[in-house]
Amino acid sequence: MAKSPKKADDWWRGAVIYQVYPRSFQDTTGDGMGDLRGITKRLDHIASLGVDAIWLSPFFKSPMGDMGYDVSDYCDVDPMFGTLADFDAMLAQAHKLGIKIIIDQVISHTSDQHPWFVESRSSRSNSKADWYVWADPKPDGTAPNNWLSIFGGPGWEWDGVRKQYYMHNFLMSQPDLNFHNPDVQDALLKTVRFWLDRGVDGFRLDTVNFYFHDKKLRDNPPHEPDPDGIGLDAPDVNPYGMQTHRYDKTQPENIAFLKRFRSLLDEYKDRMTVGEVGDGARSLKTVAEYTSGGDKLNMCYTFDLLGPDFTAEHVRKCVQSFQRAVTDGWVCWAFSNHDVNRHVSRFIQVPEERERVAKLAITLLSTLRGSICLYQGEELGLTEADLAFEDLRDPYGIRFWPAFKGRDGCRTPMPWNHGEAHAGFSTGKPWLPVPEDHARHAVDTQEKIAGSVLNHYRATIAFRKEHDALYDGDMSFVHSNQDILAFTREKGGEKLLFVFNLTREKAEFVPSKSLKLGEPLPVPGFGAKLKNGAIELDGLDMACVRL
Repeated sequence: MAKSPKKADDWWRGAVIYQVYPRSFQDTTGDGMGDLRGITKRLDHIASLGVDAIWLSPFFKSPMGDMGYDVSDYCDVDPMFGTLADFDAMLAQAHKLGIKIIIDQVISHTSDQHPWFVESRSSRSNSKADWYVWADPKPDGTAPNNWLSIFGGPGWEWDGVRKQYYMHNFLMSQPDLNFHNPDVQDALLKTVRFWLDRGVDGFRLDTVNFYFHDKKLRDNPPHEPDPDGIGLDAPDVNPYGMQTHRYDKTQPENIAFLKRFRSLLDEYKDRMTVGEVGDGARSLKTVAEYTSGGDKLNMCYTFDLLGPDFTAEHVRKCVQSFQRAVTDGWVCWAFSNHDVNRHVSRFIQVPEERERVAKLAITLLSTLRGSICLYQGEELGLTEADLAFEDLRDPYGIRFWPAFKGRDGCRTPMPWNHGEAHAGFSTGKPWLPVPEDHARHAVDTQEKIAGSVLNHYRATIAFRKEHDALYDGDMSFVHSNQDILAFTREKGGEKLLFVFNLTREKAEFVPSKSLKLGEPLPVPGFGAKLKNGAIELDGLDMACVRL
């Protein structure tokens, strides 16, 4: 069926977005760290996947305490990654290839080396004295309240110059900005305009529900169990998860700021926002609030599919929970990103399943209603790298080792050429090692294999784009007689039934009498087997049939 054109300003709806972690993508200088010229060099690879946009993790000037998520200049490129001219060249080439560029805006906090914070901490009376969240200690000298940092310990750090505490949700070198001050909002939106004027197509808003804090600095209550068992705030080794974060984030004032942000974007053509919402049991409620009405965010994503469950029950629960909670918004689904273990490692039970699970996962993701985000290297079926403690660079992993190994295992360099040193990522020593298993599955190796994971990704994304029903058609779940995930996608006279067996056992889907199975629709890598009006499935298998 021919695709009907989407409106240009809705290009993000149903889009396939490819996340690039610049430090680990391609090094062109030999310093062991990726750079913007490296991204430009590899744009043809990204374009070959058929994606609509690239999400770039931070490349701004930064002391790199949290790998660039601690920004010291929002309007410049860190020398590690190149120059503004390199960014402009990358942007121009991406646009030439028909690829949009989304950049990561980390505006809930800055680096403690940002000039704003340097001035703010210098006294209680300077022009930026209240640009950050400062508070007096309790009479006994302890922190103002019980708020915790996601990276461990209290969410407050004492400053001897001001003789006050400042708030930090992450590292102590990442002080939180005071969004209650309109001057802070104005300054941040000015930096956003800087990138809009350069031609970026959208923004991924890091920790979008963290912008505001409770003015009264009230204590958070103890953790309230999540009835759905999804939407965790942090690994269970971290005491951050022992609180319900009622007062240190997701404050009602955030709605007005998001409207200001959207109003700025609406001055430009075809721009978009996708927000990261980490809010425990409240995540879907927050997504609904932030994406409703057409005057705030275009879409959000949560952490619901970034856990270890790869079962029909879990996927159905996540999607149906979203459908119930968010009736006037849009979602972006993902199985992996730079903050979680690679999904192939989370989903497989034995190593031999790597390729099968990688193919089944992207097929499932591509058939869900919403936009989807891929993380660099997943198109190769890469597993989580097992790193030694001495190799770690992630402060989160170093802090909670060995109970939690951090995020470096998913951030290792992209393997391009099996026969080259460091798999073609760098001529120098990479900032993280390249596992030999990753090198064996390098791009140049998989290019030559028709049924490789890489070529499966290309074929599956092409399949998604061939069917209007898949990018924004209706989605309804179908009752199954077994542990099977079954749903329909429908738009413009086309109605497709998708059936997924995520177990390791053979299964048979027997449709209800109301479902009239038509002809099987070939899906890359999979084929429907119809017998006596039922669909037969092997373990880790799927099928598609027209209705």
